[in-house]
Amino acid sequence: MPAFTHCALHVQDLAQSVAFYRDYCGLKVVGEHGHGPNDHAIWMSEEGREHDFVFVLLLGGKMHEQPRDDLSHFGFALASRGEVDAIVERGRAAACLAWEPKDFPYPVGYRCALRDPDGYVVEFSYGQPLGPGA
Repeated sequence: MPAFTHCALHVQDLAQSVAFYRDYCGLKVVGEHGHGPNDHAIWMSEEGREHDFVFVLLLGGKMHEQPRDDLSHFGFALASRGEVDAIVERGRAAACLAWEPKDFPYPVGYRCALRDPDGYVVEFSYGQPLGPGA
């Protein structure tokens, strides 16, 4: 049976993207290889999950243009509504808030979203059946 091991994205600036996913999502760099566009990659993961799942950032590509009604996103669970609200405030201050916080019926819960430096939407939720707020 296949195992979901990674997701890879092209980004314009590796340092900016690493900082976003480190500072907002709690990911850490667990590997790096290659040089230049389409070859330079940085692997990031949650503490303790380095051998299960990595988020791969690849140098190269263009800004991701996503319409407001496109709900494509990456999701991160938080342990409380207060943590969602803290992300909202940080996102507002950094001008990267994509979705205002809102309560939704189960299984969505309380959620907001930010846009990363390349325009990808990253959701932060509490109360979904996955992660610390489950």
